[in-house]
Amino acid sequence: MKSNNDIDIDIERSQKEFWNKRFGESEYIYGKEPNAFFKSVIDGLPPGKIFIPGGGEGRDAVYAATKGWQVTCVDMSEEGRKKALRLAIEKDCVINYEIRNINDVDFPDSSFDLIASIFFHLPTGTRTRFYQNAVRWLKPGGLFILEGFTPQQLQFASGGPKDVELLVSAEQLLSELKGLDLLKITESDKILNEGTYHKGRASIVNYAGKKKS
Repeated sequence: MKSNNDIDIDIERSQKEFWNKRFGESEYIYGKEPNAFFKSVIDGLPPGKIFIPGGGEGRDAVYAATKGWQVTCVDMSEEGRKKALRLAIEKDCVINYEIRNINDVDFPDSSFDLIASIFFHLPTGTRTRFYQNAVRWLKPGGLFILEGFTPQQLQFASGGPKDVELLVSAEQLLSELKGLDLLKITESDKILNEGTYHKGRASIVNYAGKKKS
């Protein structure tokens, strides 16, 4: 029987192949505009240092950079990075985009003012390790925000993983993500209109938490 770690590795390997194929399409499959929740947070904050795991095609990273943020993002997809860097050139900004598995990422404590996990879906073991690290990487007073699909998304055809292991509910978030003062957590149905692959009714969880000063 495989261990949880072996299962996580298998999932991550298949995810890398999947995303390289998907991001290899010529269009920006999730669009060039930032995620609405991400934008609403960024627009209300002074620029600082931001980490975006799962940078994808760069829509959020590039938007943050145009607002003066110092952006670091990672992703397993080389094809995603190519498109993100093209978008940064188009928008006349600079982002730091590394090809890394999130399990291999580490930063000094108190590195970032904001960490934004936007549709960054992980298997349970990897997810909980990432949450623990994210709290450590935040500066005192820094924010962690998240938007993702809940397990209820399996009933909708608007996007997202088809494996419940990669989905997370508000209840799970509260159980797994410790060490932050809760500012917001909601589950809701909303209509997505983010490119080709996020379109239609969806079950979404939103979270915002602040590290104690």
